[in-house]
Amino acid sequence: MTSSPLSTPPSVPARATATPTATPTATAQTTPCQFDVTIVGAGPVGLALAAWLTRRSATRALSVALVDARDPASAQGDPRAIAISHGSRTLLETLCWPADATAINRIHVSQRGHFGRTLIDHTEHGLPALGYVLRYGSIVQALAQTVSGTPVQWFQSTSAHAPEATPDAVHLTLSPTMKETDTGPAHDLSTRILVNAEGGLFDAQSPRRTRPEVRRDYAQTALVGIVSVAQPRAHVAWERFTAEGPLALLPLGGAGEADFALVWCCTPEQAAHRAALPDGAFLAELGRAFGGYMGRFTRIQSRAAFPLGLSALETPVQGRIAAIGNAAQTLHPVAGQGLNLGLRDAYALADALAQHGATPLALALFAQRRARDRRLTIRATDALARLFTVDAPAFGAVRGLALSALDLAPPLKAALARQMMFGQRR
Repeated sequence: MTSSPLSTPPSVPARATATPTATPTATAQTTPCQFDVTIVGAGPVGLALAAWLTRRSATRALSVALVDARDPASAQGDPRAIAISHGSRTLLETLCWPADATAINRIHVSQRGHFGRTLIDHTEHGLPALGYVLRYGSIVQALAQTVSGTPVQWFQSTSAHAPEATPDAVHLTLSPTMKETDTGPAHDLSTRILVNAEGGLFDAQSPRRTRPEVRRDYAQTALVGIVSVAQPRAHVAWERFTAEGPLALLPLGGAGEADFALVWCCTPEQAAHRAALPDGAFLAELGRAFGGYMGRFTRIQSRAAFPLGLSALETPVQGRIAAIGNAAQTLHPVAGQGLNLGLRDAYALADALAQHGATPLALALFAQRRARDRRLTIRATDALARLFTVDAPAFGAVRGLALSALDLAPPLKAALARQMMFGQRR
């Protein structure tokens, strides 16, 4: 990164305040928009970064734009469940916290067909909870409400195209994504720092694709949904390793609630077979894979499937462009680390930009500070995804010993749990 920062900040157009249900704004301007920081992607990571920037840059007031191809209202009813570690809650609470979060007080880890299991309990760490389960729509809605009360200029239902970097700025073309918002032609945006918080948003000519990446196809598909059980165990999360892949159940609701978020990783062939099954047959197969820990599975809702792979940039920064969240790394869902890693990306980037302004120096420091945490989390997740699917008796015995050893080695278990909950902040 040899380019130098701009000597003076660009002019900033009048800002529009957007609410989660507001009509998309700023799609009819004909003059170039200029900002210090532009964030592409208004998922949880992009929204959190926008909000943190407005709260942490008081001494270096930064003009911030947020661009997303969707209307934020479209996420309100999204039933998907996401896991948030306790460490991520401490970060998000500086902005907002959804009222419907469900605490995870204990994690039960086992493997199907082999001995060995380990339990991780929040009391062992002196914490109110190990983590939390949120519905995707709830966290997006809460963060959108927070951003709507800031000076961030939010370009809703707007796509960003053809990023072009120069020594002093990055230039984008913006265009509306909905026919009813097409109130004018595409227009240009210029920004001193561009943050890609939306994996796969840019086209094949994106600078992101010129950087070295680590890629792996796990040959697995995740079946997700909301299941109900006959004998629920409140505030307990389950990670059950099978020969096909991990099977996770995350609690949704308080004491006595019977609903759990399901993430069932299996081969693409098995996923296709199970996706076509009627509910009763699907629940019967799930019961055989999971066991009788919570009695019989009684209902399945919102079934969906998606392929699993690893895609991670070796460095999240190139010139004046930074990548965070899924744009920087897309992980296997085992251990639920993807969003947590992305939130730590956003928090660290906000801190660097608040300290050093919209400069390449800020991005260089961000990349340096995030290197260790990204490396450890990506490698650990990749190892778990692969090692626990080797279907051989010898490997099963070794895995069983390893799981049992964690309960017999509290310092080792505590270190592993701390990495999963807090990562490496610096």
